[in-house]
Amino acid sequence: MKPAVANWLKFAEIDLRAAKVLLEEGGLATVVCFLSQQCVEKCLKALIEFKGINPFKSHDLIMLYSHVDDMMKLEEDTLAALNQIYIDARYPASLGTLPEGPPDAEDAKNFYEFASEVYSRINMALQASEERKNSQCG
Repeated sequence: MKPAVANWLKFAEIDLRAAKVLLEEGGLATVVCFLSQQCVEKCLKALIEFKGINPFKSHDLIMLYSHVDDMMKLEEDTLAALNQIYIDARYPASLGTLPEGPPDAEDAKNFYEFASEVYSRINMALQASEERKNSQCG
């Protein structure tokens, strides 16, 4: 695996692990949602890098996903909701709101589970691709 791809996945894993700790601690739903968004963003950037494209300097999950949707299908409504969390969580006035208001523990759990699934699926797909590549070379 190219070092840049591995680095994106490593940093995605760190965000995911931090989100898990905060989710278990409770009371930090907005931060868990933000870290879940960051994990998904970095996973998508790993796929973009894998395709040989320099990852875009953007946090827009829908735009990033549009460059890899031929490789993996993801729930676009959840990506859009995570986009909203990212934008709003960066500014204290809104504190990371969804259309229904600030995220609660259930939102945090759902976004964490989505990020965890995205990370697992992308990591497994890239590992499998690497294994196929190595078996063809050997």
